[in-house]
Amino acid sequence: MIVALGVTGCIAAYKAVEVLRGLQKRGASVRVVLTRHGAEFVTPLTFQAISGFPVIQEMFEPTDDPEIKHIQLAQSIDLLLVAPATANTLAKFANGIADDFLSTLYISNTAPVLVAPAMNVEMWAHPATRENVERLRDRGVLAPPQCATEDDPADRSAARRGCPPASGPCGRRPVVGDAGGS
Repeated sequence: MIVALGVTGCIAAYKAVEVLRGLQKRGASVRVVLTRHGAEFVTPLTFQAISGFPVIQEMFEPTDDPEIKHIQLAQSIDLLLVAPATANTLAKFANGIADDFLSTLYISNTAPVLVAPAMNVEMWAHPATRENVERLRDRGVLAPPQCATEDDPADRSAARRGCPPASGPCGRRPVVGDAGGS
C-alpha cells in the first residue's frame, strides 16, 4: 500500500512523524507531502530520513523527471492521509482551491482521503470549519464526527488537538479509518 501523508502547518505536525512510523509498521510505503507552513514545525530531512523518499514541498521544484509530479503521485497512491489537517487546508479542500502541492494532489486524486483535523477548540467549533468538514464528508472524505464541538470543559484539551471529545453524542473518539459512523 502506498500512502501520501500530507503534513500541514500547526503544532501537531510533530505527531506526523509518529503517524509515518505507524504506517510503515503496518507495511505501508509512505510519500510525505509537506506544506510550507508544515516545514516551519518539522523539517523535510526528518521525514525523508524516516520515509526513505524525498519529501515533496513545492509544485514547481526543478527536476529531471518529466512527469507531472502531482498527477504521478495521485495515480500511484492507495490513500491520501492528511495529518494534521489545519482549518486552512480543510477549507481549501472543501472549496476546490488548489494553490500548493497538497491541495493540487487532493483535487487530482481518486484514492480514498482521510483527514485528521488539528486546531484549537474555537477554530474546530467555528461554523465555517464545521461546514467545510461536512462538505468533505459529503464527498466521501473520512473525518472525525462533529461531536468535537460539544461544549464540555473536560473535553476542551482534546478538541484543541482536533480530536472529538471522548464523551457526548458519539461516545468515543474515532480511530484511523473510522468515519465516526457517518
